[in-house]
Amino acid sequence: MDYKRIGNTIIARIDRGEEIHEQVKNLALKENIKLASVQGLGATNNFTVGVFSPKDKKYYPNTFTGDFEIVSIIGTINTMDGEYYCHLHMSCGNDKGEVFGGHLNEATISVTCELVINVIDGIVDREFSDEIGINLYKFD
Repeated sequence: MDYKRIGNTIIARIDRGEEIHEQVKNLALKENIKLASVQGLGATNNFTVGVFSPKDKKYYPNTFTGDFEIVSIIGTINTMDGEYYCHLHMSCGNDKGEVFGGHLNEATISVTCELVINVIDGIVDREFSDEIGINLYKFD
C-alpha cells in the first residue's frame, strides 16, 4: 500500500496480493484516524461479503473467486470502545456484468485498489445493540 495525505483527504493505493481491511487498518492507525468516510474501486480475485439477517442477528457470508471489478467500496472508519473500527460494504462485477455485494468481510486485491478516505474531525464510537444484533453508532 502507498498513499498521500492532502489536508483531511487521503488518496491510497492497495497493491496486488494485499487485503483491504488489513491495509485500511494499518493506514488508519498510522494516521491516527478516529472518524472518516471511505470510498473506492479496483479489482479482486477473492472476496467474501455478508448479508445480515435481522431475524437471526448474524451475517451470512458469500465467497467469490475469479476476476471481478470492484464497482464500489463504501463505508466508515470510526471507533468502538475507543479502539479502531471499520465498516465497509463492497460490490463487485464479473465478466457477464453480474454484480454481487454486501458487508465486506475480506478481499484480496488482484490488480489494484484506489481509495479516497475523507478524515472527519471528531469521534463517533460504537456499541453493540442486543436488540438489533450489530454494532451501532453511539452518540454522546
